[in-house]
Amino acid sequence: MILITDAAQEHFAKLLANQEEGTQIRVFVINPGTPTAECGVSYCPPDAIEATDTELKFEKLSAFIDELSAPYLQDAVIDFVTDQLGSQLTLKAPNAKMRKVSDDAPLMERVEYQLQSQINPQLASHGGRVSLMEITDDGIAVLQFGGGCNGCSMIDVTLKDGIEKELLQNFPELKGVRDLTEHQRGEHSFY
Repeated sequence: MILITDAAQEHFAKLLANQEEGTQIRVFVINPGTPTAECGVSYCPPDAIEATDTELKFEKLSAFIDELSAPYLQDAVIDFVTDQLGSQLTLKAPNAKMRKVSDDAPLMERVEYQLQSQINPQLASHGGRVSLMEITDDGIAVLQFGGGCNGCSMIDVTLKDGIEKELLQNFPELKGVRDLTEHQRGEHSFY
């Protein structure tokens, strides 16, 4: 479910040594399954453990996850990175905003998951986002762009060289993508 690297375990072990006996960590998601989902880590003293929590045992500590957060923390990675600028704890949870779908889920759900978990985080760096509107009978994914993507002069490159290439690679049953956005240039446009 969650990978906590050796470096992160060492970091947590040092912090936990200064806490009440038996204190471990809790990993959680606030607003799971929504665009505003946020992941976090906190101390988890023994009296804060719930009967419905999942305990993940690691070499140097245990991590507790509440029942609601668990499906959204699938494939999450916690690391402690040190570079020239210092060190920081990182928590990457690709499924926090949308629950991972199974490989045999309907095509619409699998494409939507790919957009939300992989493509939209990239577009968000430019203030943009994309939504799946439909998949036509002839295998065309119809998309609508918003935010910084609306009216951006690079939208055709983003659509064909980025999104379409990635979707066709992951979903051979798709034949292409089409943008139905009525692009209007404005201050919101990235380029």
